[in-house]
Amino acid sequence: MTLEETRDLAQAIRNEIGKAVVGQDAIIDHLLIGLIAQGHILLEGPPGTAKTFLAQCFSRATGLDFGRIQFTPDLLPGDIVGSNLFNFQTSQFTLTRGPIFCDLLLADEINRTPPKTQAALLEAMQERKVTLDGETHHLPPHFMVVATQNPIENQGVYPLPEAQLDRFLFKLLVPYPSEEQEIAIVTRFGERSGAPHAEDYGISAVADAAGISAAQAAVRSVILSPDVAAYIVALVRATRETSDISSGASPRAAVVIAQAARARAALHGRDYVLPDDVKALATASLRHRLKLSAAAEIEGKQVEDLVAGLIEQTEAPR
Repeated sequence: MTLEETRDLAQAIRNEIGKAVVGQDAIIDHLLIGLIAQGHILLEGPPGTAKTFLAQCFSRATGLDFGRIQFTPDLLPGDIVGSNLFNFQTSQFTLTRGPIFCDLLLADEINRTPPKTQAALLEAMQERKVTLDGETHHLPPHFMVVATQNPIENQGVYPLPEAQLDRFLFKLLVPYPSEEQEIAIVTRFGERSGAPHAEDYGISAVADAAGISAAQAAVRSVILSPDVAAYIVALVRATRETSDISSGASPRAAVVIAQAARARAALHGRDYVLPDDVKALATASLRHRLKLSAAAEIEGKQVEDLVAGLIEQTEAPR
């Protein structure tokens, strides 16, 4: 697949999702980048902002096998990955696969379950495989997790461990819609009863697993120049050198920003990465990887503002 075909495929997916989802263009673009860059996405926003519905529409438009886990306080790791059960007829253990064995997994309200259960996703998100009773089971090569969570200020939620957060390529904040968008939402969905479903709005698959794999392979032809690579590293290292941040971004952050920037370039039909690609993705890539210092928290500083300042201070190549 050429880069032009990759760009056209992405636009076709956007058009299909647009049949049901109002607004959220930036979120959809980041989902596409995450898919092509083989990264995972964390969506955070208040209840009722269509996080789950968006993930369902995205899965349907991309033609990927969809799985969903509703995270609850009593969820166990075995409910995610499955378990080996003894078959008395054959006197053998057989694998009962959990919902994680799919192409696109919706981890709904992931912060409603304790960290022990959240950790069941770590191996799958990093290595695209799971280990059960010493036996390794591989997941699809384009396996992707789209997790949703309500803001941490809400009751009954558990903060995600840093190791878990670092597995996500992006953390995207899902905002309330504008007044015009909200009117369009009420007009579109208000005439129906019950919760909306992607299949009710004529969303069809405009891609498949083979097409997605071809698009991911096409990204490998995108050139990341040494100057842009150095710029990414300088930006990431700057997060470790400011007193407002007690825990900066790791080398993994630099690697995934580079991967995402190449994917963004491909979705724009370019075979080279621009510094603007890096700037456009820096906040979503870093906001969940940085921890504010105690003084910065007391002063009410926001991670997004600090990242914006670091982007402005870090010299970009011309």
